Amino acid sequence: MSEENIRDSEPLTNHAIVEKICEPFILSDDTYRQIRNIFLDEIDRGLCKYTLKNAFVKFLMTFVEKLPSGCERGNFMGLDLDGTTLRILLINLHSQEDFQIEGANYELPETLLTGPGDDFFDFLAKCLSAFIYKYELQKDELSLGFTFSFPLKQNKLSRGVLLSLAERFSCSGVVGHDVVGLLQQAIKRRGDIHIPNIVILNATTSTLISCAWQYREAKVGLIVDTAISVCYLEKTKHIDQFKGGVKASPTMIINCECDNFGSDGLLDFVRTPIDFTLDNNSVNAGQQIYEKMTSTKYLGEIVRLIMLECVDAGAMLRGSHSDQIRTPMSFNIKLMSTIEAEEPGNDSIIRQIFEIMGYRRPSDEDCEHLRYICSLVSNRSAYLLAAILAALLDHIGDPFVIIGADGNVYRKYPTYAERLRKKLRKLARPEYIFCLKLAEYGPGVGAALLAATIFAKKGNP
Repeated sequence: MSEENIRDSEPLTNHAIVEKICEPFILSDDTYRQIRNIFLDEIDRGLCKYTLKNAFVKFLMTFVEKLPSGCERGNFMGLDLDGTTLRILLINLHSQEDFQIEGANYELPETLLTGPGDDFFDFLAKCLSAFIYKYELQKDELSLGFTFSFPLKQNKLSRGVLLSLAERFSCSGVVGHDVVGLLQQAIKRRGDIHIPNIVILNATTSTLISCAWQYREAKVGLIVDTAISVCYLEKTKHIDQFKGGVKASPTMIINCECDNFGSDGLLDFVRTPIDFTLDNNSVNAGQQIYEKMTSTKYLGEIVRLIMLECVDAGAMLRGSHSDQIRTPMSFNIKLMSTIEAEEPGNDSIIRQIFEIMGYRRPSDEDCEHLRYICSLVSNRSAYLLAAILAALLDHIGDPFVIIGADGNVYRKYPTYAERLRKKLRKLARPEYIFCLKLAEYGPGVGAALLAATIFAKKGNP
């Protein structure tokens, strides 16, 4: 037998096995450019009146046709409902440089999440009343922006019919109803405050609005959190479904439901066997394919499935299964973030995480492998997001665009934002310059600024 054949017959090292299992998660820049171009076609399909009904990626009108000019003046309120926390804000605009923001948080009682819808909205009205009386605004005619981050069907800014609630919410008499109308009815039942002007939007739109208040070139909003949410400023002439007439604004913010990108098979060429396994085991198999490759809700599960395959191949943890590693969704984004935050060569936290996963004495090599797996999975998430953003920059076609970004992953996950920026620079066409800006103000401020944009008296620039 030749020396070359002897080498070929030698067993692979553990590291080589792990790299081979992880290899499908490493994609070339040309592949990401191909994904960019596919999403460009999705934009056209989602906006065209002849194809939008059958488009897997929906591009939804927000009816936000104007961004802040910086000339808005007065008091405006923002109401932001995020999970089980309600945040109310008051922004007092004297000028773009001279403003004050006051805020208060209110925890939603667990009983409200599953009770009658009227009780839920009565609680919102009660909190609004307490806030308004605290700041002695009860005699004012107020305007409110309401950030409501559940799926809505809108046909104008002041109306949003709720399509579904999150898992923990099951309020009766809410789904299928206009959320703004339900809030106005609750305010009317109290009778002690007056908020005649209410507009509704989601958190991503709020992010873009708050950034546009600071930067005129802001045209894309991004939230990287439990899910990835994207919106952008579109020319209304490209929105076939919009019936704005001759007096319509030349632009409108569009929400991209990119979570369903690839659910028609267009991303199958980059999906790994582990992606298919995760999808097949999910409650909505065949749907939200892009989300299952990028969202923090699923990244930890991808890491667990890779680890399990490495264990089965004998390349990690001496080939032994713990109860935890066999349990779906037992590994999460917080563990990934902790691992990637640890300095190379310092494995103390990784060893603690292995202990949580049921392994008391992992080897140095096991720690190295887990760090490597986490970095590949988070890289792919950032790079797939960069591909979509590159498509939007191409579609918008402006020479300079600011992307307003927010979300716990964008803010806190080690180097995620920088990896996203670097890959976007490689995938964006060189004629388009961009800048990623962290949104300094939360969704409540963006909501209040939308109310100001629509209802404010204009001052001098």
